[in-house]
Amino acid sequence: MKIALITDAWRPQINGVVTTLVSTLAELQRLGHQTLLVTPEAFRTIACPTYPEIRLALFSGRQVAHRLESFAPDAVHIATEGPLGQAARAWCLRANHPFTTSYHTQFPEYVRARFPIPKSWSYAFMRRFHGKAARMMVSTDQMRRQLEARGFGNIALWTRGVDVSVFRPYPRDVLNAPRPILLYAGRVAVEKNLEAFLELEVPGTKYVVGGGPALETLNARFPAVVFTGYKHGEELARHLSAADVFVFASRTDTFGIVLLEAMACGTPIAAFPVVGPIDVVKEGVSGCLHQELQAAIAGALTLDREACRRYPQAFTWQRATQQCLGNLQPRTNNPGASVVAVPAE
Repeated sequence: MKIALITDAWRPQINGVVTTLVSTLAELQRLGHQTLLVTPEAFRTIACPTYPEIRLALFSGRQVAHRLESFAPDAVHIATEGPLGQAARAWCLRANHPFTTSYHTQFPEYVRARFPIPKSWSYAFMRRFHGKAARMMVSTDQMRRQLEARGFGNIALWTRGVDVSVFRPYPRDVLNAPRPILLYAGRVAVEKNLEAFLELEVPGTKYVVGGGPALETLNARFPAVVFTGYKHGEELARHLSAADVFVFASRTDTFGIVLLEAMACGTPIAAFPVVGPIDVVKEGVSGCLHQELQAAIAGALTLDREACRRYPQAFTWQRATQQCLGNLQPRTNNPGASVVAVPAE
C-alpha cells in the first residue's frame, strides 16, 4: 500500500511525535509498504514563536498538493495540526480523499501555558481540524475518554512501543552522584511542569536530561540540579538505567514514550495520576502515581527494578504499527490498497 505521512514535527526535534513517526515509518517499510514522508525539511521554514526548535513551513499548500498528487497515495495520515498538516487536510478535502489524523499533543493546554488564550478556542480549532478525518488516533483509553467528553468523535487507539534492544538495564555507575538519583529526560519546556519536580526538597541528586526553551531559565534557578543536555540512543538508556527513579511531572502529555524507555531500563516512575502515566505505568509494579509528587517518589524507590523492567515488554513498535495500519482509511476506488499488518502478539 502507498501511505503518505504528513508531519510538522520532525528532526532535529526530539519528542514523542518524532520518535513515534520514525519507528512507525521503519516498520511500515519493513512490511513492504511504499511511504511518502512530508516534513518541514523540504520547505522554507520560520521559527515557531516561543519555541525556536520548532520550524513552521508556512504557505506550503501548493508544494504539499504537488507531492501528494505525484505520489497518488492509497492512504493519507496527518500527524500534526500545523501548516503542513493543514495543507494536506485541504488537499484531501478538495480531492475527496479519505484521511486519518492523530492527536499527539494536548495542544490547547500547551497554548494556554504560553499565551492567555481560552482553551475553549483551541479545542474548537482541534475539533474542526480532526472532525473531517475518517479516524482520529489517540494513544490511550484515558485520552479517548477525555476527548469524547469534549465533543470529539471517530476516535481510534494507536498505542506506542519501545525498542528493548536499546532500552534495557546497563551498569549503573555512569552517574556518580549522591543517591537516590532522581532523573527526568525530555523537553525542557513550560508544559512539562518541571518546577514541580525541581522545587521538591528531597535527598539525593536531581538530573535533567534534555533541552528546550526553558533550559537556560531553569539552569539559573536551580544550580544544584545537574542539566546534561540531550542524550540519544544507548547514552540516554545508560542515564535512564543509572537513575533510581524517573520523575515525570507533566500533566499535559498524551502518552510519554520516555516512560516506557525508563521502565525498560529497570527504572520505576514517579508521576501524577493523569493522562499518559495513568495508562502507561502499572501502579505498584513499574511506578507510583500520586497527587503529591514527593509521595510518588518515595513509593517508587521501594519497587523491584526487575519487575519494572518486565512490564513494558508488551509495548512493541510492531504491535503499535499493526494498530496504526488497521486504523488507516484507504481509497475505496483502489481495490488493490489492502492493509497488511503484522501478526498479533
